[in-house]
Amino acid sequence: MLKRFIKYYKPHKWLFILDMSVAFLAAILSVFYPMITRSLLKNYIPNKDIHGIVLMLSLMGAIMILKMIFTYIRIRWGHIMGVRMEGDMRTDIFTHLQKLSFNYFDNVKTGHLMSRISNDLNMIAEVAHHAPEDFIISVFIIIGSFIAMFYYSVPLAAIALIPLPLLLVWGLTYGRKMKGGFRLVRKRIADINSSVENSVQGIREVKSFTNEELEMEKFEYINFSFKTAKEKMYKIMSTYFAGMTGLTDFYYLIVIAGGVYLIYMGKIDVIDLLAFTLYINFILKPIDRLIHFTEQFQQGSAAFERFIEVMDIEPDINDIKNARDLPPVKGEIEIQNLYFKYTTSENWILKDISLTIPAGKTVALVGESGAGKSTLASLIPRFYEVQKGCICVDGINILDVKQESLRKNIGLVQQNVFLFDSTIRDNILYGNPEASDEQLIDAARRANILDFVESLADGFDTLTGERGVMLSGGQKQRISIARVFLKNPPILIFDEATSSLDTESEAYIQKAMEELSQNRTTIIIAHRLSTVRKADLLYVMNNGEIVEQGSHDELMKNEGYYYNLYTKNMIF
Repeated sequence: MLKRFIKYYKPHKWLFILDMSVAFLAAILSVFYPMITRSLLKNYIPNKDIHGIVLMLSLMGAIMILKMIFTYIRIRWGHIMGVRMEGDMRTDIFTHLQKLSFNYFDNVKTGHLMSRISNDLNMIAEVAHHAPEDFIISVFIIIGSFIAMFYYSVPLAAIALIPLPLLLVWGLTYGRKMKGGFRLVRKRIADINSSVENSVQGIREVKSFTNEELEMEKFEYINFSFKTAKEKMYKIMSTYFAGMTGLTDFYYLIVIAGGVYLIYMGKIDVIDLLAFTLYINFILKPIDRLIHFTEQFQQGSAAFERFIEVMDIEPDINDIKNARDLPPVKGEIEIQNLYFKYTTSENWILKDISLTIPAGKTVALVGESGAGKSTLASLIPRFYEVQKGCICVDGINILDVKQESLRKNIGLVQQNVFLFDSTIRDNILYGNPEASDEQLIDAARRANILDFVESLADGFDTLTGERGVMLSGGQKQRISIARVFLKNPPILIFDEATSSLDTESEAYIQKAMEELSQNRTTIIIAHRLSTVRKADLLYVMNNGEIVEQGSHDELMKNEGYYYNLYTKNMIF
């Protein structure tokens, strides 16, 4: 994990070198303060050497100015380095998320992902900047101070070494415990983010069902878990800091006691003890810095582990080696002996599906909810991977084709339309970001949404709101059809595109769908007879299997499963 963390320093190695260099120089300069003070008290002041006194004080002033400059460089450019590393990590994790399949997103909470992308990476950036420089400053001040102390008095310097192993053991013991505590707190924060996101996104359902109290109960449970985890963490932290405080005070006491004894024995003088006292103060500050470094490092380590957890998730849908682009697509789709089940299911969702859709024809998938229609449609653009059997487009197995090339040739219009929180223009152009204004207007006209857009004060620049909340269901659906017009794919999939619309909106959508379907291979999933009866062929599904096929009239004459659905108003 450390190697993977270090690689993020490489693009910013010159900033890292600058940061570490000024941290090193600041640490070395700090060691000279007690040395200069001792020289003043022991040599220059007793001898009334004014020139020497001025020289030493000037030297201290120069050190102060240099340290101030180094501090500016360290804080400014060190933080900039951390921010740039954070940006690199955020780009990496976002890019990685784009590669993961629907299977992953079906089983992960958005709030957890948001916590890792925002809170965790911010903590990692702080560690990336502070950890190495705090370590260098602390280590070199401690080493430099002990070199000077051993030079002045070996016995007293040896006494000053005694508490260091105790401090080290205490820090390592409770550092590991804090790491576990911080990891749990991070998880609970992610749970809170997820809960808030769910409640805010579903606020209309919450209020319409008057379930505010229920939402509060669920949030209080998660919030209580978070508080409990954090209280436990602070219990460990308080023990850690209390122990460190006692050990640092003991450090001071043992040096003073040793110094007093050596003065009494005539081994050192009072000025030497004063110099040692100053050095101990200088040592205690870096030790305190290391204490905070340990705390921050544990938090950053836990956050980076969570970052790595996501980065280590392999996409379960990958292009094979030497995968090729689809040649110009005619649109024939052939499915042979197909079986499929979700990773969370033990039973097959689809069983031995075989069908053929001729190029340019319209086929409807019909059946009760849960029959597997949408699942079957999702396998064609490889949103999920087939476990048995195969799907071919123009005779080419889709597993041999690059995902990007396959999906560029498929347009999808779903029941639950997702619009980005942007303008109508941006949402339609999502189908082809390079489209001209003329193409945009033509797509809107063909989707029967242009008149509505032109009636708005801001026209195409009207904001849709989060998930298109400012628009009706029919308006959102027509915008989604307009962007498919811009994409202009040879294969279309309409997944319950009209099921939740009123009669007037359905009429607009039907007209747009008919326009869009011309000369394209079209798969329609629908319950409404008005949608499916114009299809060239109907495939009737039940419990993951195709039980009938034919036109509407043929299936009605057979008086089989489709006939029963129709007579029971399952298709209307």
